Amino acid sequence: MSLLAFGINHKTAPVEIRERVAFTPEQLDGAFQQLRQHPQISEVAVVSTCNRTELYCVVDSDVHGQDTTPVLEWMSQFHNLDLTDLARYSYEYVNEDAARHLMRVSCGLDSMVLGEPQILGQIKDAYLNAQDKGLVGRELNPLFQQSFAVAKQVRTQTSIGENPVSVAYAAVSMAQRIFSDLSKSQALLIGAGETIELVARHLRNAGVSRMVVANRTLSRAQAVAEEFNGEAVVLSDIPHQLEKSDIVIASTASQLPILGKGAVERALKVRKHKPIFMVDIAVPRDIEPQVSELDDVYLYSVDDLKEVIEENMRSRQEAAEQAEQLVLAGVGHFMQSRRERGAGQVIGTLRQQIDSIRVTELEKALQQLQKGQSPEEVLQRFSQSLTNKVLHEPMVQLRQASADNRNDLLNGARTLFALD
Repeated sequence: MSLLAFGINHKTAPVEIRERVAFTPEQLDGAFQQLRQHPQISEVAVVSTCNRTELYCVVDSDVHGQDTTPVLEWMSQFHNLDLTDLARYSYEYVNEDAARHLMRVSCGLDSMVLGEPQILGQIKDAYLNAQDKGLVGRELNPLFQQSFAVAKQVRTQTSIGENPVSVAYAAVSMAQRIFSDLSKSQALLIGAGETIELVARHLRNAGVSRMVVANRTLSRAQAVAEEFNGEAVVLSDIPHQLEKSDIVIASTASQLPILGKGAVERALKVRKHKPIFMVDIAVPRDIEPQVSELDDVYLYSVDDLKEVIEENMRSRQEAAEQAEQLVLAGVGHFMQSRRERGAGQVIGTLRQQIDSIRVTELEKALQQLQKGQSPEEVLQRFSQSLTNKVLHEPMVQLRQASADNRNDLLNGARTLFALD
C-alpha cells in the first residue's frame, strides 16, 4: 500500500494543458464515482484550481519504479488524453515525498505566489469534499490533518504571509502600471468567487471606486458588489458594461469562454479605441485568446503574471526557508505516526489471540470452581496453563531461530520482551 500524489501544475504545464485536466464540479462527481470503484485506489482526494490539478491517493500496490501508475492511467482515460503526453507534463510523489508535497502545497510553498493563503482553503475544501464522499480513511485523514497543522504553524511562526502578494494583487499591480490614476477607471469583474473578492479588495485599496461584478447568479454578484459599493449584473450584461470598463478581470468556473473577440471589438468601437486592460485568471480561460490580437487591448493570462509575482515575493524567501524546516518536521512526525499505525494491526491480532487463550482458560477454571475444586489449585492450574499456551508458539519459533542461526530474531526477541 502506497501514498501517492499525482498532479499537473503551473510549473510543469502551460495553461493549454492545465485547462484540459481541470475538473468542473459536475466532472468531479463523476470522477469520484469512478474512483470509488477503482480496484487499486482505496482513498482519494482531488484538488483542482487554476494553477494545479492534483490527486492524493492510497494505492493498494507498491508504485516505486513503475513506468505508469493506476492514477496516471485513470487520468488519461477520464480526460481522454494521450498517456505519454500526460506523463510528460505531470509529476508523481510516493509515501514520504507525497506527504512532503501536500504539506508544501498547503503552506503555499509550491504556489505561483509564494506563501499565498488561498490554496489552504482550497485544500481544505478538497479534503471535506472527499470526506463527504467517504473516500478519506485511516491514511489520508491523518495526512491532511498534519498538513493543516503545519500550515497553521507556518502562518503563525513565519512572516511568509506579511506582504500582500497573490494572483489578484499581481493583476491589480499590473493595472497600476498601465493606468497612472486608477480612481478614474471603472473595473468589470467577471465571476464572484474568492479570487474576484480579493481582486475587488485590492482594486479598492488602489483607488478604484467604480466596480461592476458580473456573474451567472445575480444574487452572488450582489453579495460581492455590495461589499465594495459596486453594481451587480448578470453575464448577459457584459457587452454593455464592457463599453464603459477600463479594467476587466475574469475568474469563473466556466468550461467555455465568456468573452469573445467580437464582443470586445464592438466595445472598442463604442469606446473610440480607448484602451482596455484585461486579466484572465481562470482555467479554463474566460476570455478568448484571440482578443489579444486587437489593438488597444492589453490581455494577460495567469502565466503572464509570473514576472510581477516574482518581484513581490523576493521578501518571502527567508520566511520560506523557515517554513521548509517546519514542513520537514511535520513530515517526520507524520511518517513516524504512520509507521506506528502500521504496527497497530499486528498488535491487535496479538492481543486478540492472547485474549482468546485467556477466555478459554478462564472458562475451564470457572467450570472447575463450579464443581467444587479447590480455588487455590484452580488458580495455580489456570496461571500455569495460561503462561504455557501464551508462550508456546514464541518458544517454538525461538528454538527454530536458534537452530537456523537466526541471531537477528533472537536479538529482536530480547529487545521486544526487554530480556536484557
